[in-house]
Amino acid sequence: MNNIRNVAIIAHVDHGKTTLVDALLRQSSTKLGKEFTDNSELIMDSNDLEKERGITIFSKNASVIWDGVKINIIDTPGHADFGGEVERVLNLADGCLLLVDAKEGPMAQTRFVLKKALELGHKIIVVINKIDKSILRSSGDDLKTDKPNPRIQHVLNKQSLTSPVGEVKTFDLMISKTLNKVFDLFIDLGANEETAYFPVIYCSSKFGKAGLEPDLDKMTDISPIFDAILQYIPTPSGDPEKPLQMLVTSIQGDNFKGRIATGRIHNGKIQAGQDVMYINRESVMKKSKLTSLMAFEGLGRLDIKEAVAGDIVAISGIAEITIGETIASIENPEALPVINIEEPTVMMTFGVNTSPFAGREGEFKTSRQIQERLYKEIETDVALKVDPSATSGWIVSGRGELHLAILIERMRREGYEFQVSRPRVIEKKVDGVIFTPFEKVFIEAPENYSGSVMQKMGLRHGQLQDMNTGDGIVSMEFIISTKDLFGFRSEFIADTHGLGIINTSFLEYKKDSGNNFSREQGSLVVFENGITKLYGLLAAQGRGNLFIGPGTPVYAGQVIGSNSREDDIRINVCKEKQQTNHRSSGEGVSEHFNVPKELTLENALMYINDTELVEVTPDSIRIRKTNLGFF
Repeated sequence: MNNIRNVAIIAHVDHGKTTLVDALLRQSSTKLGKEFTDNSELIMDSNDLEKERGITIFSKNASVIWDGVKINIIDTPGHADFGGEVERVLNLADGCLLLVDAKEGPMAQTRFVLKKALELGHKIIVVINKIDKSILRSSGDDLKTDKPNPRIQHVLNKQSLTSPVGEVKTFDLMISKTLNKVFDLFIDLGANEETAYFPVIYCSSKFGKAGLEPDLDKMTDISPIFDAILQYIPTPSGDPEKPLQMLVTSIQGDNFKGRIATGRIHNGKIQAGQDVMYINRESVMKKSKLTSLMAFEGLGRLDIKEAVAGDIVAISGIAEITIGETIASIENPEALPVINIEEPTVMMTFGVNTSPFAGREGEFKTSRQIQERLYKEIETDVALKVDPSATSGWIVSGRGELHLAILIERMRREGYEFQVSRPRVIEKKVDGVIFTPFEKVFIEAPENYSGSVMQKMGLRHGQLQDMNTGDGIVSMEFIISTKDLFGFRSEFIADTHGLGIINTSFLEYKKDSGNNFSREQGSLVVFENGITKLYGLLAAQGRGNLFIGPGTPVYAGQVIGSNSREDDIRINVCKEKQQTNHRSSGEGVSEHFNVPKELTLENALMYINDTELVEVTPDSIRIRKTNLGFF
C-alpha cells in the first residue's frame, strides 16, 4: 500500500486536465498502445464525441509507475452536467490535483468539484495551468497595489518565491490574482487551516512542463507534478488483513467478459476466481464467483492474480452488479456506504417517432428497442433516471441540457430513431408551495456587448449579484431560474459574436416566482408535403430565419424556420415558379438566398417550445409541431 497513490484530476471544463494526463503518460514512458504516436493529443478522450467537442464526458482510469510507486490517475469530466461522474469517482482517490487556468482563475465547476473533494477530506494540490497564456508581467512595485492575501504570501514564502530578506521577485500579477481567488474559494467552502495552505505547482500542460516557480524558462519537464503527488498525496487508507470490502464506482460492458465493474479495494485482499459476497443497494446479499481480476496498467487493463487494499481494480463475473454496490468477503460480509448522487434537475420526454418520415432512416425505432437502450444507459450513468410516461414514451431526467443532449447524440449515432420534447425543469412541491431549481450564471463578455447581455438576462428575470470591469472585459454573476435560462446560450453566443464565456452551476431549489420566460419568435411551419424549392424559400426568408435549404424533403407540420414575429405562420416552401413567355430585363438578378442557420441538436432543443418536438434520426435533425393535423 505504501507503493500506491490514487489521485483524481479535477477542474473546470477546458482548463487542461486531459492535456496534463497526456504529459504525465509521456513523462513516465507509459506504453500508449499501437493507436497512439508521440504526437497524439488528448489520449484519454477516446470517445468520438469527446474528440469532436474537446471535452471529457466519461471519467477514465490510467496507471503509471514513478520512482517505483504505482500512481492511479483518474481523469474526470469538467462540465457541470457530468457532475455525477465526478461525485462517484472521487471515492476512488485519496487526493486531487485541482487545475486552475492561470488566466481565467477558478470557475463555476471548480467550486463544485472542490466542494466534493473537501467533503471527502482529500488532500488538494493546486496546479496553476496554462501559464504560457499569461502575458501580463508585474514588477515588485506593481505588486504593492495588488498585494497578495497574507495567507497566499505564506504559501509563496514556502514555495521560495520570495528572498530571505522579503524582496518580492517578479512574477505574473495575473497568477497572483488567481492564487488569491483560489484561496478565497477554499475559505468559502469551509476548508480548515491545514487544507487552505495548499501546495502550488505551476504548469504548462501543453508544453509538458511544470515547476515551483511561474517561469516557463526554468521548467524542464512535468516531473514536479509527480514529485508533488508522492510528497503530498497520502498512501491509501485501509487494512489488507481485514475482511474484503470493495466499492463499485463505474460499469463497462465487454463482449467477452460481460459486465466489468471498476472500484477501489477499501479493506482486505481480492483474488481472481475468488468466491465473494455481492451486496446490492437494497442490502440483499448473493454469493458470486469472480471470473477475472484486472488492474490498470497505462491506458489498458491487465489480468492479475491478486490485489490488496488501496488499489483500483476491475472485476467481472457478476451479471447484475451496478454502481454504488459492494463486493465483500464470504465469511464477514459488510456493505460500504452507498454513493450519494445529487438529484436530476432537467427532464425530457422520449418517444417513438410518429412523423410522416418515421422508419426511413433509423435502424432501431420500435418502443422495445428504445426502452432497452434507455434502461441500459442508467446502468452506467447514476445521474440519469428513466420513468415510463403517463401518456406515451419515457421521461428521462438528467443534470442539465448538455447531459441529455449527449445521450441523444450517442443514441442517434448508434442508429436509433425517436422524438424528444422540450427540456423541462423538475419542480418540487412542499406544503403546497412549488420550488424550482435555480442556477448561478458566470458571464464574461467584451464591454461593447455587456449591455445586450444585461438586457437579455433582465428579460429572463436574472438577478445580478456581482459585476466587475477590467481590460475591456465585463464579468457578471447572476442568479436565475433554470427554466428561464433555457435557450439563452445560443442567443448569448450570437450577441457577443462568439467572444463571450458563460458558465453555470446548480445553486439550490427556491420558491417559484411564477414569472416564466417564453420564446419571443413564432415558427415557420410547412404547409404541404414535398421537396423545398428555391423559389418558395426566397419568398419565405423574408418572414424570418430559415433552418433548411432547397432540395430538402419536408412534410406538413414541420418547422423549417423561426418567424420574426410571435405567431406561427404556414408557408409553402415547395412552390415552384410558373413558367411563362413573359420576362422583364434583369428579373431575378437581385434575388439572394441567405445561408440557412445550421440546425444542430443543441440548437433544436434550445429553440422548441411546448407545442413542438425534435425528430432525431441517424441522418437528420428536424423540428415538428406536436399536433401535425393542426397545420
